[in-house]
Amino acid sequence: MLRPLDASRVDEFFAQDYIQHNPMAASGAAGLKAFLEWAREHSPHAEHRVKRIFVDGDFVIAHVHVIIHPGDRGNAVIDIFRIENGKVAEHWDSAQEIPAQAANANGML
Repeated sequence: MLRPLDASRVDEFFAQDYIQHNPMAASGAAGLKAFLEWAREHSPHAEHRVKRIFVDGDFVIAHVHVIIHPGDRGNAVIDIFRIENGKVAEHWDSAQEIPAQAANANGML
């Protein structure tokens, strides 16, 4: 069973020397494992609801609804992954809080 923030399968999907652009996590598989373990400890009920995925050459882009704590509106997140030799070699992301009210009814997800 795949669980959000599960560090147990990082070596299967990420290059050992992968490059991380999120300032909250260190580069490399070890850095990602440490970040995921910390995040899981602080938000054990987090949900990552994938809304759409795009592929362009060696890049995979995911649009995800991330809910840190049950009942929160959450964040709209865009993750960009560069794939090399079948594993994630590089990662960027950007997140935006989902507000209680918006100037339009289109939604963020």
